[in-house]
Amino acid sequence: MSQTSPSVLDPKLDSMTPPPMLQVSGLNVYYGESHILRDVDLAVPQGKMICLIGRNGVGKTTLLKTVMGLLPARSGSIQLAGESVIRLSPDQRARLGIGYVPQGREIIPRLTVKENLLLGLEARSQKSRRLTANNIPADIFELFPVLRTMLSRMGGDLSGGQQQQLAIARALMGRPQLLALDEPTEGIQPSIILDIESAVRRIVQTTGISVLLVEQHLHFVRQADYYYAMQKGGIVAAGPTNELSNEVIQRFLAV
Repeated sequence: MSQTSPSVLDPKLDSMTPPPMLQVSGLNVYYGESHILRDVDLAVPQGKMICLIGRNGVGKTTLLKTVMGLLPARSGSIQLAGESVIRLSPDQRARLGIGYVPQGREIIPRLTVKENLLLGLEARSQKSRRLTANNIPADIFELFPVLRTMLSRMGGDLSGGQQQQLAIARALMGRPQLLALDEPTEGIQPSIILDIESAVRRIVQTTGISVLLVEQHLHFVRQADYYYAMQKGGIVAAGPTNELSNEVIQRFLAV
C-alpha cells in the first residue's frame, strides 16, 4: 500500500463545518535530538471516535502526550474547537476540555474509588467544582455500574479492568469535549474489554464527546468512525474503519 495523505483518503476530515474538535497540523516533536513525530496532521471531528493505530514505538503515545501538553512541540499547531492550545499547560488544556486517560491508568492506589473520581473535578472551573461538591453524576454509574458498589474501596484493590473503568470515569468527571484514551484494553480480561468498548461507544453516541483512541485490539478499532495509521513518527494511511482492509490490519496491527 502506498503512503497516502489522510485528506485524500478521507476528505470529510478536512471539509467539516464546524471545525474539528481537535486539529493537529504539521506537528514535530523531539526527545532531545531524536525526531519522534514528523509533520503529523490529524483531525478528530466533533462527536466522532478516531482510532490511532500502529506498531509499538511509532509515536502514538507521544502524540497523545503532546496533545495533552505533557510534551512540548518543536513546531506545528494543535487546536481545540478552533482555538490554539499549543502554548497552554496541561491543566489549562484540561480546563478547556481535554480529558486524558494514560497508558497504565495511573489510579491513585491509596485513595478510594470515590476520591479518585472526585480528582477529576480539578479539570472544571471553581464554580462547577463547588456545585458538584461530593456528588458523582448518575451518568457515570450508568456507564460503569460496577463503580457504584466500590466507592469506598481503595483504588489499588481494584482489578486491572475495574481500574481502567475508574480511570475513564475520572476523566469524564471533568466534562471534557475531547477524550484521549491510550490503549485502554491493554492487560484487560476479554469480558471487561467488551464492557469498555461499549461504554466508550456510548459516550460518543449519547454525549457528543469526541474520542481519540490509541488501540491495538481489532474489535475495538472497528468501533471507531475513522482510523489513522502511524509509522516512523508520521501518518501514513487513514480512512473510515468500515473500509479497513486486511492489508492495513496486517501492516499496522498484526504482531
